[in-house]
Amino acid sequence: MTIATVMVYVDPAQQAEGQVRVARSIAEKFDASLIGVSAFAVEPNFVAEGVIIEETAPEDLKRMKTALAEKQGWFREIVALPKEKVEWRWDVEFPTTFLVNEARSADLVVIPRTQVKINPYRFLDVAAALLSMGRPTILVPEHVTELKAERILVGWKDIREARLAVRDALPFLSRATEVTITEICSSDDQDRARLRVRSVAKYLQSHGAKCQTDVRVHMAESDAHQLIRLAKEQGADLIVTGAYGHGRLGEWIFGGMTRGLLDQAPCCLMMSH
Repeated sequence: MTIATVMVYVDPAQQAEGQVRVARSIAEKFDASLIGVSAFAVEPNFVAEGVIIEETAPEDLKRMKTALAEKQGWFREIVALPKEKVEWRWDVEFPTTFLVNEARSADLVVIPRTQVKINPYRFLDVAAALLSMGRPTILVPEHVTELKAERILVGWKDIREARLAVRDALPFLSRATEVTITEICSSDDQDRARLRVRSVAKYLQSHGAKCQTDVRVHMAESDAHQLIRLAKEQGADLIVTGAYGHGRLGEWIFGGMTRGLLDQAPCCLMMSH
């Protein structure tokens, strides 16, 4: 398995280069094509007592479209890949909707991990994108500009999302110098957990991965914090897990482990849902 096309979301107003450079490093690693996508939606007029207080004038819309088109130059300068390997897509559309739709063209999607602001017309909804795209996703924290993925920590839980995540991560796992499969369980479940992670290790080894296993017991600290600590101890710059979440009343709700990793992990996360 390999990665032929990487997609990265670019906020129209962003100046930080983090997730773009990470996407570039992944594209170089796999000799993949790289697609940059960006979008904004036109906000409805703000009306109070029958009077339009704020509206998007035609010249404002034209200026915003021009800015989106011109962002391509910024993007191409940063990625510095051959012209035929790079594509830029933009539209006047809700950013999350646009990315979710365009993700059909990618093997892997890279997005910033931080939710900038809650404004669906201008900013990406990280939770909705992660749980709606149907594509493995790399989430990049602030100040991270490269992903080597030489040491990888897999946070295992024997359910669908983790199985998808491990399969989706095979291109990285099979090339890593060290992969650690870790399950955090209750004290009375350690023997079964060891059997589970050994089984996963055997599967990954059949694809050429260099694996070791580790079983830990739930502690006073959260499971997410324990996994982050293990990643730091092992020098891993990528944590692979399932993304556990669901929609409720129009809002996406993450599970405790997923939310903890998104809030605290200092390295890149690779998640599948």
